[in-house]
Amino acid sequence: MTLTRRQFAVGAAAGGGLLVAWYLWPRSYPSPLSPGPGEHVFGGWLTIARDGVVTVAVPQLEMGQGVNSLLAQVAAVELGADWRQIAVEPAPPSGIYGNLPLAAKWAGLWSSVPSLADEADDRLTENFARGEMFAATADGTALEAFELPIRNAAAAARTMLAMAAAERWDIDFEECEVADGFVTYGDERLSFGALVEDAASYDPPDPPPLRPQAASEGPIAGEAEAQTAFPRLDLPAKVDGSFLFACDIRLPGLVYASIRHGPLGQPELSRFDADAVKGMRGVVGVVRSKRYLAAVAESWWTAEQALKAMRPVFRGPPGFDSAAIEPALEAAFDTVEPEAIVSYGDPGELLAAPSHTSRYMIAPAVHASIETASATARFADGRLELWIAAQAPELTRRAAAKAIGIGARDVVLYPTAAGGSFDARLERLHAIEVAQIAQQIGRPVQLTWPRVQEFQSLPPRTPVLAELAAAFTPGTGGQIAAWRTRLAMPATTREFGARLFDNATPESAIANAAGQADPLACEGAVPPYAIANIAVEHLPVTLDLPTGRLRGNSAAYTAFCTESFLDELAEKAGQDPFLYRMALLGQAPRMADVLRRATRIGGWDGGRRGSSQGLAMVRMGSADGGGRIACVAEAALGAGGVQVTRLSAAVDIGRIVNIDLARQQIEGGLIFGLSQATGSSAAFKDGKPVPRSLRGLSLPVLADCPEVIVDFVASEAAPFDPGELGVAVAAPAIANALYSATGRRFRRLPLLSERQ
Repeated sequence: MTLTRRQFAVGAAAGGGLLVAWYLWPRSYPSPLSPGPGEHVFGGWLTIARDGVVTVAVPQLEMGQGVNSLLAQVAAVELGADWRQIAVEPAPPSGIYGNLPLAAKWAGLWSSVPSLADEADDRLTENFARGEMFAATADGTALEAFELPIRNAAAAARTMLAMAAAERWDIDFEECEVADGFVTYGDERLSFGALVEDAASYDPPDPPPLRPQAASEGPIAGEAEAQTAFPRLDLPAKVDGSFLFACDIRLPGLVYASIRHGPLGQPELSRFDADAVKGMRGVVGVVRSKRYLAAVAESWWTAEQALKAMRPVFRGPPGFDSAAIEPALEAAFDTVEPEAIVSYGDPGELLAAPSHTSRYMIAPAVHASIETASATARFADGRLELWIAAQAPELTRRAAAKAIGIGARDVVLYPTAAGGSFDARLERLHAIEVAQIAQQIGRPVQLTWPRVQEFQSLPPRTPVLAELAAAFTPGTGGQIAAWRTRLAMPATTREFGARLFDNATPESAIANAAGQADPLACEGAVPPYAIANIAVEHLPVTLDLPTGRLRGNSAAYTAFCTESFLDELAEKAGQDPFLYRMALLGQAPRMADVLRRATRIGGWDGGRRGSSQGLAMVRMGSADGGGRIACVAEAALGAGGVQVTRLSAAVDIGRIVNIDLARQQIEGGLIFGLSQATGSSAAFKDGKPVPRSLRGLSLPVLADCPEVIVDFVASEAAPFDPGELGVAVAAPAIANALYSATGRRFRRLPLLSERQ
């Protein structure tokens, strides 16, 4: 393993001496907010203006999940503001906004001593996240990371407003009420705008007095429409088309670029016909790099036509072919020593002669967001401005700076919203490219990847071959004594970490991760059932295919394997899949509750042959906290392939902050999971993707979308982000429904890629 400068510094700091004292020393970070005329800053999270408008700084990427509205709601409730006076703005890079929970979870990707940084309150974690301005948007950590600091800032502001009002009324500030954008006492009432200037002169209380109840809304019946007092702030602009995404940026003198990358592998641009675009109307210039050719023109369409005319040719080793994937994964079971990720009890001896074994194959899956990679750059006087949707903005800023040989302090990144991401915008290749193109062209440039280039150049979700084995306790009618999951796949999360934190090329990231066990890639493989003896093992496989993160992440494939296999065990035991699962949930009342609810609203009929019903359930996060979902699917095979008619889900995500956003996330996740069950997969031939467009991915269209019923459980547990739950549960529920409809097990994703 090659140590980076960052890893060396962190590792050395943990080693002792003056460096450890320096690295672990507590630090403070000033507010990065720059208030406009008449505005005052509170705690680095809020500004309040004389007109009463409250603006909340949001350090997370808005990519359709509603995080702007969610965090603004947290502030509004704690502050006592009227929702109509709330605005949001992207937060600039600052140590204040470090995502500590995510830094702790990903400690193995940035630290050479992850055991010292795997908790959010570890000093090493805090100093990394704040010192590196690590505010990445991923793994549903927005509430976990930012709810409390936003509440603290809002509570302090509320108290200071009350102090200003109390001073005028000559009372104790504790006697004031703050609600709906006003501070009141009896018949007296003053608006936030009237008080803010005086309020800003007070010292913030330490600690700030939080309200007894954090922002929350109660669940409603599963078949009812969700209603919220806090509708999405971005909804009006999205309806009228005025909402700006990365591809909507317009600057004076802006020109447009399209691009061609070489096939997967390590090809180099060998030739192109530059004469073909000489005199072509609207063409501004051509930028040649080792691995790409870009055309720049007065319109994107003209740039694309110029590339077609130049017919770029890339030479190098043979491009990657998907036909190599499955043989390599299969061979791993005979040639690769399994690396233990989790081990409970003594599964080895019990599984010497398993009662049942099955293998499941998951093909690579692509992101296929509506907006392909797009960014705008302006380079002038040694300074780069970058308009981009970035899930890791500070790391993106640094990568762009390095690509054109300037310091990060000379790069200004303006965050834009993403037209979908599914974790694609954690990658930074298009940021690097647009910076290089703008530097060479000397004008503001907007680069937009064609769809086929996104398929080819954006790492897909990893392929996986999983072998699951179980042993029954003799004479119990199918009670599970031991369970083992073996996952043959690349160390995909380690690859991703090398690209993200070390700015590694895809090829060097693969080499860096080769042969290493990857616990994050195996996350979710421990079944959420009462089984005394469990083993989860990784068989690291090196492929010439860069792989990365996708919505649902590892749970999207581990849950498919676990819940499909559980159904097979229920059949072998001769039991109803619902009752079989219930018997394994004696120590998990929250799991049992969502399972019962799902079968009730889904009209569960025992999963008998011909019922076309299938069941699956997933737990994410810890056994004590986390989120839970159970789903009953109704599906069958028809002339057009898989036909899913109904998805009925019961969900427990702890305290629900915004019922409408939660429902959107579960519904959207279920449809995304449906897309993974029926398509979303791309193959590669000679390093080029097949298919080359959205049409070829077998994605569900509106007519394919089933009836979706979602029932939320009322809970006082810590809130859990619902964005991934529906993704993980849909595919196994659909696969199990197809078995009840056809009598055939589908053990591959996409489902109809089964060998005949």
